[in-house]
Amino acid sequence: MGSNNEKILRDYLARMLNWQDAHVNLEKAVENFPPDLMGKKPEGAAHSAWQLLEHMRLAQWDILDFIKNPDYEELNWPDDYWPKDPAPPDDSAWDKSIESFNADLKELQDMARDSSVDLYSKIPHGSGQTILRELLLVADHNTYHLGQIVQLRKMLGAW
Repeated sequence: MGSNNEKILRDYLARMLNWQDAHVNLEKAVENFPPDLMGKKPEGAAHSAWQLLEHMRLAQWDILDFIKNPDYEELNWPDDYWPKDPAPPDDSAWDKSIESFNADLKELQDMARDSSVDLYSKIPHGSGQTILRELLLVADHNTYHLGQIVQLRKMLGAW
């Protein structure tokens, strides 16, 4: 692939991790989220907004750790990926989760743009995964759950 095509691909990957071309990003999905609704699960909802947000953070962090850490250890599914309590544990947990999510997202975006990172080679401690695959997985996973947050906000009358 030519260097210009490679740059275009890397820019698209980085943007795709947080873009708003076809859907909202995390910032928009949680903008002005009413604190009293963060732990609410309306009838028909499987999770609260807090559980969805924290799940996204945990899963994204886990994928980043898998990419970077040669001593990576798999988390236990589903216990390590979903908070049990539907409400944040304290008043600062929501904002801390968003800050952590955004820091990890930026690291993934920087990785996508970094021409010294081989997107196509297999991750040495994996079972065939590439960094490209993991970046696409993060984008897909986050998009899915962002849609759930938007739907939940609509169900709660907070969209």
